[in-house]
Amino acid sequence: MTPSTHYDVLIVGAGVTGTALLYELAKFTDLNRLCLVEKYDSVAKVNSHAHSNSQTIHCGDIETNYTLEKARSVKRTAFMVVNYATKLPEPERDQIVFKMPKMVLGVGERECAGIRKRYESFKGLFPRMQLLEREQIAEIEPNVALVDGKWRDEEIVATGTPDDYCAVDFQALAQSFSDACVQMDRTTSKQISQLFSTKVDWIRKEGDLYRLSTNRGLLQARAVVVCAGGHSLLMAQEMGLGLNYSCLPVAGSFYFAPEALNGKVYTVQNPNLPFAAVHGDHDVKERGKTRFGPTALMLPMLERYDRTSIAEFFKVLRFDRRVAAVLWDQIRVPDIRNYILRNFLYEVPRLNRHLFAKEIRKIVPSISVEDISYAEGFGGIRPQLIDKEAKKLRMGEAKITDGSGIIFNMTPSPGGTSCLGSGETDMRSIARYLGARIDEHAFEREMLMGHEDTRTPGMDTPETDRGPLATAV
Repeated sequence: MTPSTHYDVLIVGAGVTGTALLYELAKFTDLNRLCLVEKYDSVAKVNSHAHSNSQTIHCGDIETNYTLEKARSVKRTAFMVVNYATKLPEPERDQIVFKMPKMVLGVGERECAGIRKRYESFKGLFPRMQLLEREQIAEIEPNVALVDGKWRDEEIVATGTPDDYCAVDFQALAQSFSDACVQMDRTTSKQISQLFSTKVDWIRKEGDLYRLSTNRGLLQARAVVVCAGGHSLLMAQEMGLGLNYSCLPVAGSFYFAPEALNGKVYTVQNPNLPFAAVHGDHDVKERGKTRFGPTALMLPMLERYDRTSIAEFFKVLRFDRRVAAVLWDQIRVPDIRNYILRNFLYEVPRLNRHLFAKEIRKIVPSISVEDISYAEGFGGIRPQLIDKEAKKLRMGEAKITDGSGIIFNMTPSPGGTSCLGSGETDMRSIARYLGARIDEHAFEREMLMGHEDTRTPGMDTPETDRGPLATAV
């Protein structure tokens, strides 16, 4: 093993989570030898790609399935992304984060009452958030409030902001982190390597070091972090970790319509459903189009459009009576059972457009079947975990570690939004393990200050979960 293949920290996966961690380790710690490996030829080719997600900065204000406590935590990590991007030169910033209107829409008496109640609870945490009556909605999103110039039939109300950073190209963000690390590699004494087209076959612990077998040969590191979606669980289980988890991959698909919205319009989450409600988004890459979705379809693969990941899915499924019990608990709930059937039908050609048009008329009541088209090649897969011991679906991010210098990240919703927050947690865990120093002042200045100052009481620096198996939710 040569010195050039021996690192302090090695990161597997160059999505937005992996590149964010590489950037934070390089920028804010005194660790000098860092490496990132990626099986594809460039960053963010899978779930961080702009086609694979909703391009949303989830800060908790318009996501009705977030409690106030979760919204407070998510807001901190979400604005780390905004604070980072808005310090970049304008041409680069404007390719990463985007200002536009955003709102969560209540339709009908019950939902409207819920939106008004939620506004009173959340307005202290989100001072820019407004309660929007139908007149204000019509000014911001006329196609939501009006049909042929007249008010839509249902009662509507919304909360949101008319103009704020709420959209992001996670692929461009990951590229920015990667480019910054290239610059630091060239201009500082640190060695920051990024190896693309490099697939990891296995990871083993030998003494105090981890050895990784790749198609480029063996690599060696004192600490390893795997940020590879569902493949993170596969690699963890191959090392004997995370065996109490099974994986339920949920694929999301989208539909396009001609420009129907000026920004983002979310709908009220059904509390009986563990999946996101359909929303409409002004697409930041496909100009002149509004994207509606996502649907939610369980597919037996760890990576959308990669058939070789089907066999890998069955390795992490680890099907037994406990997994069957969790699935049965989901299916026997009428709302979930109907939701599963409906989302299956959303994938059936011809029929899908008719059914989905009905769904999105809650957002744009005048939309017709002829207005929408299935977005071929759009949508990714989120690896929802089944906790076999607790016998339930595990929602949100998860980290698996044995506390000995290796971490496996799975990042369902809020996904890419939490990239810098997840990276901070891992950075602090690794720094403690390796005895490294963190430049706290530089971290606070760049990540917690700027467009939004999150250095407020109740938003303390998160601690990494400890123990033989740590799960952050």
